[in-house]
Amino acid sequence: MSQPTSWIVSGVRTPFVKAGAVFRETPAYELGRVAIAELLAREELDPARLDEVVLGNCAGPAEATNVARVTALRAGIPEPVPAATVHRNCASGMEAVASAAQRIGAGDARLVLAGGTESMSQIPLLYSFEYAGWLESLMRAKNGLQKAAAFSRFRPHMLTPRIGIAEGLTDYVCGLNMGQTAEVLSREFRITRERQDQYALMSHQRAIAARERLREEIVPLFPAPKHEIVRDDVGPRDGQTLEALAKLKPYFDRKNGAVTVGNSCQVTDGAVALLVADEATARAWPAPPLGRIRAFAFAGLSPRRMGLGPVFAIAKALERAKLSLADIERFEINEAFAAQVLACLEASRSDGFARAELSRERALGEIPLDILNVNGGAIALGHPVGASGARLLLTLLMEMRRHRLRLGCAALCVGGGQGAAFILERDG
Repeated sequence: MSQPTSWIVSGVRTPFVKAGAVFRETPAYELGRVAIAELLAREELDPARLDEVVLGNCAGPAEATNVARVTALRAGIPEPVPAATVHRNCASGMEAVASAAQRIGAGDARLVLAGGTESMSQIPLLYSFEYAGWLESLMRAKNGLQKAAAFSRFRPHMLTPRIGIAEGLTDYVCGLNMGQTAEVLSREFRITRERQDQYALMSHQRAIAARERLREEIVPLFPAPKHEIVRDDVGPRDGQTLEALAKLKPYFDRKNGAVTVGNSCQVTDGAVALLVADEATARAWPAPPLGRIRAFAFAGLSPRRMGLGPVFAIAKALERAKLSLADIERFEINEAFAAQVLACLEASRSDGFARAELSRERALGEIPLDILNVNGGAIALGHPVGASGARLLLTLLMEMRRHRLRLGCAALCVGGGQGAAFILERDG
């Protein structure tokens, strides 16, 4: 299957901040507005040149259901430029970039602003249908007697909220939340608690060491009165230790589990904006483009094993790019959970997994730790679900430019049993 030639010419993101912290009053469309406005300013780009805006988002705000359109207009993009919001759970940011590339390949666009935005702080609490029905009966009551009858039917349990973020992170088909699917992989691949904690520690250490490098892709953000300007990701722990991680109790399987809040990704707010262009536009860009999209792929698998999605998607993307795993010089795999990333590494090197799951005679190959998530990953940086896919692409391209690398791969697992992967290429 041939894919269109598209380039990512530039990009920027907000700091990633733990949900409930300093961005808790900053809605998704404001996070996105800051990223888009900064990107346009850095590139000195007339927004009227844009053909479309496509943003990934999962927890759409009720007051801004097409959050991409609201974000674009608030960022000063002219009304004639259309905008669409896309949703593929954790891969929504990658879906936005794939949609931009497909529009360009179809000849419908030459320059698209793509990315993602998410405020997990503002995912609401939901009331039950029983309470909604009771409120409706109260509103329909026309006299005192009817209102009294309605009040007599009220029960305190009606006020027990449904936690939106918990329901969103639970798979409707298999019934497991995302942490429980990580426990499935932890047992299947015999990944010990110690290995998971060691990996989590490495993520924090790398993110701390990369703070200056990561600032190259971050626009500082002033969230609201009472809060100081945020310049860096709020999540990497400078003093993290194995001893501290070992003290944390398993969160998703209290008796026999190995997955803790310390070796899981952080629930996070943030936004990413990228400029995706056709070849002629990219070649004429005032600065060298970040890189070319050589191939991308999405794959499906059992929701119970959703964390293995990167392996399935990488296999498809490599085939489309006519490359092998050994050709890749840098990897970014979203760290939903340490167990999940480590399971992907085990699966990618397994001939048995390749034969049973990928219809291949031999394993994909080794993904060396020293070229994987070298600036830290979501365990330290966080995972704003609608934006993370775009962040992986931006971080990877910046790292490839920094070291003059030619080929990179970004991938992530997707709630619901999917995977996404991009193969990116630079001229060197």
